[in-house]
Amino acid sequence: MIINDTIAAPATAQGIGAIGIIRLSGKDAIAICQSVFKGKDLTKQASHTINYGHILDGDKVVDEIMVSIFLAPKSFTTENVVEISCHGSPYIIEQIVQLLVKNGARLANPGEFTMRAFLNGRIDLSQAEAVADLISSNSEAAHDIAMKQIRGGFSNQIKNLRTELVDFAALLELELDFSEEDVEFANRERLISLIQKIRQTLKPLIDSFKYGNVIKSGLPVAIIGKPNAGKSTLLNALLNEERAIVSSIAGTTRDTIEETLNIEGIAFRIIDTAGLRETTDTIESIGISKALEKIEQAKILIYVFDINDISIEEINEAITKFQRSDLHIILCPTKIDLIPEQKWDFLIEKLEAASIAIIGISAKENINIHLLKHEMVRYVSNLKENTQSTIVANTRHYNALIQADEALQKVLEGIIQNTTTDILAFELKSALDYLGEISGAVTNDEVLGSIFSKFC
Repeated sequence: MIINDTIAAPATAQGIGAIGIIRLSGKDAIAICQSVFKGKDLTKQASHTINYGHILDGDKVVDEIMVSIFLAPKSFTTENVVEISCHGSPYIIEQIVQLLVKNGARLANPGEFTMRAFLNGRIDLSQAEAVADLISSNSEAAHDIAMKQIRGGFSNQIKNLRTELVDFAALLELELDFSEEDVEFANRERLISLIQKIRQTLKPLIDSFKYGNVIKSGLPVAIIGKPNAGKSTLLNALLNEERAIVSSIAGTTRDTIEETLNIEGIAFRIIDTAGLRETTDTIESIGISKALEKIEQAKILIYVFDINDISIEEINEAITKFQRSDLHIILCPTKIDLIPEQKWDFLIEKLEAASIAIIGISAKENINIHLLKHEMVRYVSNLKENTQSTIVANTRHYNALIQADEALQKVLEGIIQNTTTDILAFELKSALDYLGEISGAVTNDEVLGSIFSKFC
């Protein structure tokens, strides 16, 4: 990879703002900026200083700016870095970037600043991915997970696991070199003990993905029920705005409506779905099919029903149909303010045995909506309680951990079955490689390109 040239790109999001920032990184970053800058001689300024001046295009003043200088290796990329703070006009930002490119810089590829930080040893690959997660975090919980990963807690755990395995891998390789001597350098009992210990460390990391992934992506919550059960009214009540059309006409919602709701620092993706019923209407049938797809993706299912328009048998049938181990079902009888106490007691008596949360609501009158939100948060809190301090939220990391664990299991089975040393060495090396993929100790240009191309 070419990392000797100087790159430039806007560091702030597109659109109009009070301030825009343009970043340069590379050995010629300061000299290139100086070529279009009127003010102090930037090449003579100390690191971590801010300098006032103007950007010039020939004799024309483009903007009044501040230039921050970061000398190698004390910068994000470990290269010379310049950050130009200008007015946040898209036109001004574009003009400055064009001037920098004209004077020797190259327009940076997506994620290239963070890639250089990784290639230059400033951060490892999992920390680099955490930078993207931090930027895209839309809740307190997602922010906390990304910050912990940036600080290197997860990376250090993986590094320590690999270090413990490397010595045994070397001993197995040594046995192959002396295969004709029939010697055993790697003590099999100690290797079994080490692998069991490492797998005990990997298991909670793997299990934590169930919590980490939903926090990173937002936990999907599907609101389902028969037409006119009050699903759209509930969506509006949860969001506290008129997001969905509410009508007395059955089948008003024919497509899914999805909005993000932040409750106590946790992002929930609330999905209002088409009413579930038999229909000959082609458009409504498509909406119902989409509803069933969203149910499969959901982690929380809010089943809304009008107690006057449904039987206990229908409710139990719905529970049986949609219930699965990774889905939390919440039953929400609507119009709770209009339900006679005797009828409510009967409902509770018939459904409590199912061990499913039952929260009677009136979305129209905003009754018990806070209890429903509390139940949603409680479910996520329970997921968190079953995780350790290090949480895996990245699918690539999760898959690598699974594959590493499977390779270690094969080593254990091989030792028990007295498998040849070359097979044991191969599986042990595979486990090391999978763990190395997480931090970037083992990777290739294609993988890096795929990861960093997703950056802003």
